[in-house]
Amino acid sequence: AYKRFSELLPKEERENACSTRVPKSQILTLPELRANPFQHRICRVFSTSDNGDDSMSFEDFLDMLSVFSDSAPSDIKSHYAFRIFDFDDDGTLDRKDLENLVNCLTGQGKESRLSNAEMEQLIRNILEESDIDKDGTINLSEFQHVVSRSPDFTRYSGLQR
Repeated sequence: AYKRFSELLPKEERENACSTRVPKSQILTLPELRANPFQHRICRVFSTSDNGDDSMSFEDFLDMLSVFSDSAPSDIKSHYAFRIFDFDDDGTLDRKDLENLVNCLTGQGKESRLSNAEMEQLIRNILEESDIDKDGTINLSEFQHVVSRSPDFTRYSGLQR
């Protein structure tokens, strides 16, 4: 992990890798993130940067790798998936978060985008299946409940290497 992290830094900064932050642009060059539709959210969720640039410390990088590891427990994976899918960082998945999630998964191209009616039906179905307390949003425990019934979650969530 240290070797991979330090290789993201310019040669002259590698010896201080433990005290250096890697810019988001470099993190996004990792093969595991390059094609991930949630790459920007992943950087946002794992970065502890105070200035909002989504750069990562070595510790941030380790946290990310451990969650993406095959051996990470499903409750940890689902917790981070929830945070990644919570685009507005308000602690719930609301209609806007679900729309962003679907758009990430289907692609941003005009030909792959769902119609308004299809999007509305899909969001309605997701909420019907997941929103146990019927408040119009999905909280972490509701999300984890749904995930626990889906054995293929880690394979399709983007949280597998």
